[in-house]
Amino acid sequence: MECTSIRCVTSESPEPKEAFFKWGRGRVLFGVGNGGVVRGMGGVFSKHIFWSRYLRQGALLQRSGLSIEPPSLAFFFLTHTVAVKFSKMVANRLHSCLKWTLAIVGVVSLTMNIVFLCMSSEKAPRCAVKPRFPPKGKHDARSMVFADLTRDEYTQVRDFMLGQKSLDLTNDALAKPSQNFLFLIELSLPKKKDALGYLDQKSTKPSREATVVVFHGANGQIIEYVVGPLPNPTNFTDVTQKRYNKTLPISARTVTIGEYALLFKFTRAQVYSKLPKLLKESFDVDKDKTINEFEQMPRGVKSGDRITWISFFRDMSGMYIHPVGLEVQVKHQSLNESEWTVERVLYNGQYFNTVEDLRAQYEAGNVSKIVYKETPDYGSLKPKVRPLQVPPLQYYPEGKRFSVENNHVLYLDWSFAFGLSSLTGMRAFDVRFKGERIVYELSVQEAMSVYGSVTPGMALTKFLDSSIGIGRFAHELARGVDCPYDATYITTHRYMDVSAPVRYKNSICVFEHNTGQPLRRHFSDFFSNSYGGLVNSALVFRTITAIGNYDYMWDFVFYQNGALEAKVHATGYMSTSYLVKGSKKYGHQVADNVLGNIHTHFVNFKVDMDVLGVKNVFLTKDMKYTNVSMPWNPSHYAMVPQLVEEQLTTEKAAALRYGTVTPRYLHVASRALNRWGHERSYRLQVTTFAGDPLPESAPEEKAMSWSRYKVAITKHKDAEQTSSSLYSQNDIWSPAVDFSKYIADNESIDNEDLVAWITTGFLHIPHAEDVPNTVTVGNGGGVLLRPHNYFDVDPSSESPDAVYIKPRSEQSCDTNRMACLAQESCSPVREPFTYNGFEGVMKFD
Repeated sequence: MECTSIRCVTSESPEPKEAFFKWGRGRVLFGVGNGGVVRGMGGVFSKHIFWSRYLRQGALLQRSGLSIEPPSLAFFFLTHTVAVKFSKMVANRLHSCLKWTLAIVGVVSLTMNIVFLCMSSEKAPRCAVKPRFPPKGKHDARSMVFADLTRDEYTQVRDFMLGQKSLDLTNDALAKPSQNFLFLIELSLPKKKDALGYLDQKSTKPSREATVVVFHGANGQIIEYVVGPLPNPTNFTDVTQKRYNKTLPISARTVTIGEYALLFKFTRAQVYSKLPKLLKESFDVDKDKTINEFEQMPRGVKSGDRITWISFFRDMSGMYIHPVGLEVQVKHQSLNESEWTVERVLYNGQYFNTVEDLRAQYEAGNVSKIVYKETPDYGSLKPKVRPLQVPPLQYYPEGKRFSVENNHVLYLDWSFAFGLSSLTGMRAFDVRFKGERIVYELSVQEAMSVYGSVTPGMALTKFLDSSIGIGRFAHELARGVDCPYDATYITTHRYMDVSAPVRYKNSICVFEHNTGQPLRRHFSDFFSNSYGGLVNSALVFRTITAIGNYDYMWDFVFYQNGALEAKVHATGYMSTSYLVKGSKKYGHQVADNVLGNIHTHFVNFKVDMDVLGVKNVFLTKDMKYTNVSMPWNPSHYAMVPQLVEEQLTTEKAAALRYGTVTPRYLHVASRALNRWGHERSYRLQVTTFAGDPLPESAPEEKAMSWSRYKVAITKHKDAEQTSSSLYSQNDIWSPAVDFSKYIADNESIDNEDLVAWITTGFLHIPHAEDVPNTVTVGNGGGVLLRPHNYFDVDPSSESPDAVYIKPRSEQSCDTNRMACLAQESCSPVREPFTYNGFEGVMKFD
């Protein structure tokens, strides 16, 4: 016999009528008489159980705010029914003494089960799964204009391109550099004018198209194609010259899985096989044990180079913090892997021209040898103590107040469309508050790090992550850790450096959470007494991308006062190098022979703002002290802060550099005025702890010229879609996208469609507490978009979450839902824990 959870509700009748419940064909078990008294086999129970709508097998027994678990109820019904039926069966056949004995057994059984039932019934009822109130707005199918490609669309585009015999393409994930490899398929965003016309119901839907990137190894160039219309594409167009105003050399390509497989094979043949004694004595490498490889970027010192320093690390948890002291420079510039060569070798701080030279010097005893010793597994994230209790969990007592449909989200007064680019990661479009568009596009653009070291593996390293794929590495989020357990999880598909589209289950999460502090509050004890407050409950849209050693947590946060925040936090493992002479100028020692290398983190966001339309201005505000004569006492002067306002009208004037004094209030504003006569605007409030940007004299700086500016405002152009590109990492000296050119033409930004490019980040000087890995606390930055005179009053004043208390009304639920919380408590319905994050990981064989 199976039972489901059983709940009871209070009768609405002031005087409940007597009611009886039966189980199957068994006799009456108990009844509810007037006054809420439970009557049963030989006893009266005053537990407050009221009459029910019905009871059937596996159904619900309605009870006042209490939940009765099925095992206890089933056991109660079963044992009592069996006892009673058995008593009735033998009653006419047995001696009266035995008859009374069996009757007593039945009564005792009933009494014990009633007690057990009442004890277990103290649990709260299950919380509602469906929201108590519907969303304020309605989902808009037009948001699909920004939706990522579906699995079917990826497959259609791939098959269409493979069908173009003149291109001679392959989708083999282990394709060689000399082949024409179909590397990337991604949504091609519509032009803004076309998208706005469609969103505002002024024009037809733009054609849905895909961007396809092919590494044409056969003719030594990279070509970008636009393929469409979708679904069922029929044409493709080469748009490389149109987008970049140049041809893209094949040397600018990302290192593919196929090329990595060849590199690993090369190092085993050209390094491992030639140094068996050294590898065994120094690193305990043999046929059953190996060491892992991690390379420096960019790959060389000038355009066209593909010469990579590869560092080796122990094959242990968190390998990035287990360097062994061996680095090899490989020249893999040729598209023919048989022509690849080892250029230099570094062993324990000593350089050698060839592997053979190192072997000879090692065997002759002319080098300072590294002697292997077992290393503690200090990089492991496996718990060192047994978990004793579950940390606090949040839940939704009245259902979720947000809704996700396709790629569209509704939350209280907010709505937005979303996507996840393989290259740049998370992005939101058509962001509206109270029905008014605030932001057309909010997106991650680039994440960049510049490292310092005395050893070559880190000395020249400048990572530009969009060239590897920021969104590409958004794997499944662990329920209850990466996001709250009861968040809504979204599965995505991507096609980058693979042979078929890959599903990434639960790679985005959406949740509302209480930040643990009030959004606003005041306690009044002067003249009158009252308390008013509003919990700071906000919606979070999140993904986490694990790009090599670092994990970046990306959040878009939507607040009830109309503010919107984009922020990033870094965790994962720091990059390290083997400790040699001179190393400590470039970081701190964090383990035996391990240096945590100093580095910067710079992150660029694009914020295409439409404040009451596409005609906006850029304003700055700050303060200055002025020596002012007091009107009531003209002979007395005082230093008084005054407001300073200015409009910046050109792109160069609005390019606010790091290292210079910039106004503290930056606004994208409409010419429209609020009730009080001020420009309605949104303020850009940047939180950053970034280190110094790379000097402009450095030959690699052009590929990261966006990092010069804390904020840069440009006129919107469809041709200026991104601040970086897929090709920046591997042709860093002659980048396909040089952001500084967006500013160089110095166009007017007075009453124009404006885009804000925000750079944030932090300086990371690694320390002992970065072991086992870096924590998110204090390691991040972002930008907050805050309404500034956009409204006439704070819009959160209309939030139903507000609490107001006056003396002698502390227990009133009319203006204080918190007072009713104890009466309305419920138990959350939890999804079972699953994890599929290892689906879609890179495989090199």
